[in-house]
Amino acid sequence: MPPDRRVNMMQVSKDKTQFLYNDFLTLAGVPTPAFAYRLDSRSALAWIIDRYRMKTDKRSGAVNAPDRVDDPEYIVRLIGKVNNVSPETAKIVRDPSALGVGQEEVDLSV
Repeated sequence: MPPDRRVNMMQVSKDKTQFLYNDFLTLAGVPTPAFAYRLDSRSALAWIIDRYRMKTDKRSGAVNAPDRVDDPEYIVRLIGKVNNVSPETAKIVRDPSALGVGQEEVDLSV
């Protein structure tokens, strides 16, 4: 049987090292710095967890499923990408000089 990649509602383990993706799939090995990059008051990973879940509209009863029929591994790959990019982005935000951009002097006397 192929793995089930459909997501209902993701959760993070208490120690923040695993994503409980669904009853079938747990994504392990999430490094703590992955939660360091924040978008407003939440980490980028927390934002994904909140946004990529199944929702039912109270008035119409319509179900909004975040899964992509044409790409069932999309959300898993997205989590992996944000997991990799977030620690590096947080590092750059803390110390932009680490990029080496803007270090050169510019002569503005024309």
